[in-house]
Amino acid sequence: MEAVLKNVASTTELLAVAALSGEVQRWDKQTLSRAVQWARYCEHLFSRFHNNPAIRMLMEKQLQLTNQSLRAAFAGYIEVSFSDLSRCQHLLLVGLLKNPELPISIMKILFDTASPANTQQSECQDVSGFCSHIIQCKSACKVLSPLTDMSAVGVGADAEVQAVMLMERLDALLSQGSEACRTEHILDSVLRGFEGAAGHFCLVIAAALLTKRNSAAQSTSQDFLLDWLQKEQSVLQHMCSALPATLIIDLTKEHLKFRRAYCDLLKKWASDMEYSISEGEWVQPRGNRTVSFNRLTQHFLGLFETCPSLRDDVEKELNALKISDGDFDVGGLSVWGDLLSAVNK
Repeated sequence: MEAVLKNVASTTELLAVAALSGEVQRWDKQTLSRAVQWARYCEHLFSRFHNNPAIRMLMEKQLQLTNQSLRAAFAGYIEVSFSDLSRCQHLLLVGLLKNPELPISIMKILFDTASPANTQQSECQDVSGFCSHIIQCKSACKVLSPLTDMSAVGVGADAEVQAVMLMERLDALLSQGSEACRTEHILDSVLRGFEGAAGHFCLVIAAALLTKRNSAAQSTSQDFLLDWLQKEQSVLQHMCSALPATLIIDLTKEHLKFRRAYCDLLKKWASDMEYSISEGEWVQPRGNRTVSFNRLTQHFLGLFETCPSLRDDVEKELNALKISDGDFDVGGLSVWGDLLSAVNK
């Protein structure tokens, strides 16, 4: 595990160099190929460990330390989160293309139209035409997007198409007056169909909830989906812990039901925490460490930023819970008191 954490730190540093350092002037095709391989390696780590709370927490801590040192080293550095590991190749390419020091030789390799990129996961990947290949895919998605009428951004074309198919199925079932249990069975079947790929399933659900509602039937289907999510707490928990923050924000803006369920989940995460003297912070019970205290704080801050009117009510509730714990102002005695202090810093 120590080697894995070291590799995560090294790849995060690589992303910073690619975006902000003049060192890229010395890059050649081999250097670029290795950088892409490391980015792909981190994407593989995310895919493998995002459902493992213990390993995920270790990786989040490593990212915090690496981000801290990179902030000191590079002006304008943007932190890399655990969820960002799922799109490392994207971050690498965007960073390179925004770096004014990127040599024209690397640009020519990336945009080589004569040699489309080898997208197979081989030991020595040919990166020629990497950007040209992406442009072709994006162009195809752009042409096809009117057919899907999607408003969800950042979930991926495959998740968008699957979301449209799911919503059409729900629309059909609910418009026919099908029993709720039968419609829930369809959702349960879809969930089982994504066994082993829970992260992608969450993207499909997010895309479905963010589709434009052009009819009463679509609104009804989204309400049904939200009610199902509240019953399936494990799916809701995975969504809120694994999805990018931008998607969570979009969902809280779009749906009051989701916002309430999200807020309740955050409070449940906090209530499950216990103070670890050895670690010097609040942690969830071993074997179920879904989110760190720092990450929980960021979730609350994101919620407050999305809906400022909610902040007063939530803070009053947290303060009441703190008082019920004895109203101590000493760290480590009440998770509610420490949480209030953290969000008000």
